[in-house]
Amino acid sequence: MSDLLETVQRWFADEEWGAELLPDGDVLKCGFIGDNGEMVVMVRIREKARQVIAYSRAPFSVPEDKRSAMAELLTRANYGLLIGNFEMDFADGELRYKTGIDVEGTTLDRALVRHLIYPNVLTMDRYLPAIVSLIYGGSTPEEAIARVEGKG
Repeated sequence: MSDLLETVQRWFADEEWGAELLPDGDVLKCGFIGDNGEMVVMVRIREKARQVIAYSRAPFSVPEDKRSAMAELLTRANYGLLIGNFEMDFADGELRYKTGIDVEGTTLDRALVRHLIYPNVLTMDRYLPAIVSLIYGGSTPEEAIARVEGKG
């Protein structure tokens, strides 16, 4: 087992998140329940590159007829974000938030894992109301973001 994988597994165990190692052996998966909804959390270990990438996936796919508007919403959200970014797969509507860290030349520790995972899930949780209001509530991207960011 790689030291990166072992460190991330230990962090999940200590935090009692119940992450499972997927069969490919380099991805950990668990759920997270925030104030605004549930999400799937996946952490990919790229041992040779010495990188760890975390994703929190929205609990639904964006309907095809809402994907262009969602792309605008995500662009508006991404503009002000300092750590990580939103992504959407236009083919199937999968929506996720991504954070990553490169630890080449250093050691991955609990603090770095925490600073990788918590901003990830908390950012997805913060923006879930905007995402939901665009898909189901008829909000425009600008209105949805303004409400979440306190500008509207």
